[in-house]
Amino acid sequence: MTQTPTKPAHHHGDLRNALIKAGISLLDEGGIAALTLRKCAARAGVSHAAPAHHFDGLAGLKSAVAQEAFRLFSRHMMDAANAEGPSPRDRLRGICRGYVQFGLTHRALLETMFGLDAESLLRERIDPGDSDAYQILRDTCAPFVPPDTQKEVIEFQVWSLVHGYTMLFVSGRLGCLHPKNLGDGPFDQVMALLDRIGDTSSS
Repeated sequence: MTQTPTKPAHHHGDLRNALIKAGISLLDEGGIAALTLRKCAARAGVSHAAPAHHFDGLAGLKSAVAQEAFRLFSRHMMDAANAEGPSPRDRLRGICRGYVQFGLTHRALLETMFGLDAESLLRERIDPGDSDAYQILRDTCAPFVPPDTQKEVIEFQVWSLVHGYTMLFVSGRLGCLHPKNLGDGPFDQVMALLDRIGDTSSS
């Protein structure tokens, strides 16, 4: 009795996810320049024309990759927060640690996530403000919002600090051209500014 060959799972409706995963792998391995529709198709084991059935060109693929990247990003931050400690201050430092670690591990992915223009975000219905990642930031910052202060002020202070640090650090502008871990840069010294978040004593 002969057995009927089984096709790969992505041929049964999961091709879109297979192409997204292929895109993430290509970005991690070769940076922004490595991400093409043809390379994604080859990595997923399908014809070069297959991505056209799921994405509106390379821009559509990038947007889909960014959506998945935000989920990975959220997991990085939560894992780091849970490992840091139970106090609100510990968790705040933890999500920042996870943010930077994500940037070190997925540099091109971070660039893709935050490199989308407003038109692409609207077209693909990606709202960073509604994402799990931003909700994690919001929840973690909540204990540090002083009375009569807009919560967004504290959120943007923390976000600006950690995002600015991450982008400078992973691009080699903070004293180490090819950083591989947090210890290659002044993470603790810069994140000491978090101790002032929500402090109104000097105002």
